[in-house]
Amino acid sequence: MCALVLLGLTHPLRPGPAALLDSVEGRLSVATWNMCGVRQWNCEGTGTGAAKVRALERLAVTEGARVIMLQEACSGDLAAARSALGAGWNTTFVPYAVQDAAGRRTEVRCAGAGTAGLAILALSSLTGVSVVPAPQPAAGLHRGIVCATAADLAVRVCNAHLSLPGAGRDREFRDDQLASLVGAADRRTVFGGDLNSAPPGPGDRDSWIWPYAAYRTYRECDQASAASRGGRATHRTGHKVDYLFTALPRTRCSVAGTGASDHLALVMRVGIRG
Repeated sequence: MCALVLLGLTHPLRPGPAALLDSVEGRLSVATWNMCGVRQWNCEGTGTGAAKVRALERLAVTEGARVIMLQEACSGDLAAARSALGAGWNTTFVPYAVQDAAGRRTEVRCAGAGTAGLAILALSSLTGVSVVPAPQPAAGLHRGIVCATAADLAVRVCNAHLSLPGAGRDREFRDDQLASLVGAADRRTVFGGDLNSAPPGPGDRDSWIWPYAAYRTYRECDQASAASRGGRATHRTGHKVDYLFTALPRTRCSVAGTGASDHLALVMRVGIRG
């Protein structure tokens, strides 16, 4: 991607252009985006910090996102985006850490842009912030799950960045991490993020990692029907790895290019009245 352009690709179930929607209209747009801000994680060619901040502004202004869940965010870029968006925007941030065999933890740094981690950016006060316990590799990179309530919107959001397949030599972590993520949700929660997993299906040997409730009690942004487990690609490799789930009524799902990451942004509009 060489240009900072949002390309809204709208699911047929949810037609119509993006609009500035907020809780006054009883609808809310929530986005998830892996910013690819950690340059040493194969992100050298994905744009400057300033380009990533402008992409966040466009998610808020063009897509009307009022809650944005972020992975591979740099604390400096997050602070710049919050400042650029203006009054009323708030953030919570959980740093990544690398743990060695002796249990010593070192936070991951971004080149010139602070600490790397996952974050929630919202046009709302954020209350009840909590890190959801989930198994992590004994040695290696610890990502995580963070939840917060967008109090002004009466919606809880849980943002996850799961381990890569094979992160543990003798076990899989994503199944327990997914169980922890789904277990933290209720009927007024939007949850998801970069799950580093393909949707469950006959062609995926890792389908067993998905909790039963993920696609049944809840629905995914790009889930066209109760039986569907598909979705459009969200990564430049052509795979879907980014997700948004909720039990709230979905009215639109779009995939948006930002020109500043190897991931596309996923944006879901939900009804929040009633």
